[in-house]
Amino acid sequence: MSETFEKPKKFDVNIVVIGAGSAGLVSSYIAAAVKAKVILIEKHLMGGDCLNTGCVPSKALIRSAKILAQAKRAQEFGFKSIDVEFDFEEVMQRVQRVVQTIEPHDSVERYTELGVECIQGEAKITSPFTVEVNGRTITTANIIIATGARPFVPPIPGIEDMDYLTSDNVWQLKTLPPRLVVLGGGPIGSELSQCFARFGSKVTQVEMLPRILIREDEEVSELVTKQFTNDGVDVLTSHKALAFKKAGENKVIVCEYKGKEVEIEFDSLLVAVGRKANIEGFGLEELGIDITKQGTVQTNEYLQTLHPNIFACGDVAGPFQFTHTAAHQAWYAAVNSLFGKFKKFKVDYSVIPWATFTEPEVARVGLNELEAKEQGIKYEVTRYGIDDLDRAIADEGAKGFVKVLTVPGKDKIIGATIVGDHAGELITEYISAMKHNFGMNKILSTIHIYPTLSEANKFAAGNWKKAHAPEKLLKLVKWFHRVQL
Repeated sequence: MSETFEKPKKFDVNIVVIGAGSAGLVSSYIAAAVKAKVILIEKHLMGGDCLNTGCVPSKALIRSAKILAQAKRAQEFGFKSIDVEFDFEEVMQRVQRVVQTIEPHDSVERYTELGVECIQGEAKITSPFTVEVNGRTITTANIIIATGARPFVPPIPGIEDMDYLTSDNVWQLKTLPPRLVVLGGGPIGSELSQCFARFGSKVTQVEMLPRILIREDEEVSELVTKQFTNDGVDVLTSHKALAFKKAGENKVIVCEYKGKEVEIEFDSLLVAVGRKANIEGFGLEELGIDITKQGTVQTNEYLQTLHPNIFACGDVAGPFQFTHTAAHQAWYAAVNSLFGKFKKFKVDYSVIPWATFTEPEVARVGLNELEAKEQGIKYEVTRYGIDDLDRAIADEGAKGFVKVLTVPGKDKIIGATIVGDHAGELITEYISAMKHNFGMNKILSTIHIYPTLSEANKFAAGNWKKAHAPEKLLKLVKWFHRVQL
C-alpha cells in the first residue's frame, strides 16, 4: 500500500464500529463500558443475522417442529395418540414474535443508554481515520469492521430462475412448501431440512459430499441421517447439483450421482451451502486491505488489518462463523484498539465450541477423531452411550453418546463430542475443562445431580477411569483384603 493518509490532529470519537451484529454490538458495548466514545453504524437491522434471520428464528422454528415430532411419538409416552392442528402461517408468526421479544436486547434504545451513538446508514471508510455516513464525515482513532456475512448462492445454471429461498428470506414464508429441496448438508441445511419435514413438507436434502455434517465424525453423521430418514427427509449425499430447469409447472434440479444424471422435481428451493463475508461496498478496496483465500478480511493475531488502527471481527474476519466466536473476537478487537499502545492480546482460538440443533443435537469442542487423525495428533477415546442413562431413558431420549479425546495416558481433554438431547448444554462442562485445564478425574469427582442428563459427563469420566485403573495397585489391594479374612 503506497498511499499514505494524513492523521487528524483531533478525533471525533475513539472508535467507529461498522455493523450491529454480534461482533459489532459486543465491540460497542465493551468500548462504551470503559468510557470510550463510540459510534455504531448499521445499514439494516440492529442485531444482525443472528437475531433477525439466523440463530433466533431458526431455534424458534425448531422448537415448534419438535412439538409436532413428539406428538407423533405419543404411544412411547403412554398415550394412544396426540392430534396437533396447526396453521403454518401462525407458526411463522410465533417465530417473529420470538424475534421481537428478544429485539430490545440489541436495540438502538438500549445501546444509546449504554453510551453508544447509533446511526442507521451505509458506512464508507474513506481513510484509516475517517468514515462517512449519511453525508457526515466522522474522524476516528480506530475502526472496527463487523459487517458479517450473507448466504452464498452458487452459480449453478438456472438457479436465478428458481425464486430460491435462503436463511435470509425463508422466514417470510406463510405457506408450507409441499415439496422442498434443500441444497446443502451443513448445519443450516440440516437444521431446516428436519424442521420442514416435521411440519409436513416432502424434503429432499441434496449434498455433494459423501455425508451430511462433514466436519463431524462419521458416526455422528450416520446417527443424524438415520433420524432424518425417520422424519421423512430424503438425504441424497454424493449428489452434485448441475443445473436447475423448469418442466411445465414443475421445477427440477439436475444432479450427478455416480456418473449419471438424476432429476428431482420440487416446488421450493432452499439454498444453504454456506455464507460469504460482506467485504464489498464500504471502502476496503480503496484502502488496499487484503482479503484471504476464504474471502474474509485478512487480520493478524491481534485482529488488525493492513492498517493497524483498523480491526475486523466476526463472520467478516473468520475463521469461524458463530455468534459466540464473533462476540469472543469482539473483546479482542475492542480492547486492542483502545489499549493496544500499552498491551495487545492475541486472539485465543484454543477452545472453540459449537452445536448443530438438529435432533439429535450435535455439540463439539476441540478436536474430534477426524481432525486428530488429519493433524497427526495422538489420542485416546472414551465413550459413554446415552442409551444407558437413567434420565434419558425416563425421557424417551435414550440415544446418542458422549465421546471424549484425551492425551494418551493422561486425563487432559483435547476434544469432546456429544450427540443427544440438550448436547449444546451438556458440552459446557468440557468447554470449562479445556479452558481452565482440569481433566477427567475432576469431572469424575464432581457431584452431578441424579437423575439428570449431565450425569452422562460423569459416567464418561468413569469409563476413562476404568480404562486407566492401576492394575498393579489393585492386585496389591486385593491381596491386602484377602489376608484380612
